[in-house]
Amino acid sequence: MLERSPNKKHTKITFVVAADHPAQQISVVGDFNNWQPGAHPLVVRTDGARAVTLTLPREQRYSFRYLAHGDNWFDDDHADGHDGHNSVLHT
Repeated sequence: MLERSPNKKHTKITFVVAADHPAQQISVVGDFNNWQPGAHPLVVRTDGARAVTLTLPREQRYSFRYLAHGDNWFDDDHADGHDGHNSVLHT
């Protein structure tokens, strides 16, 4: 799930994975971090969900996926779209 907080030049995007997801370690990987695994790990919230917030330039398109421990890649079902391989985010 994606949570957004836009301002004039940037949008804060919070990438959220539900508390009931079985993976223990998850990071978000995409165009915004050169697909570098572990660059943006999700941390546990008080409600048990895991999340990380990034500030990205507005009016951009990014491809991304989540990477869980054990090289388990998965998409965000609530992304702005999918390009056939990745989730898509529009800021």
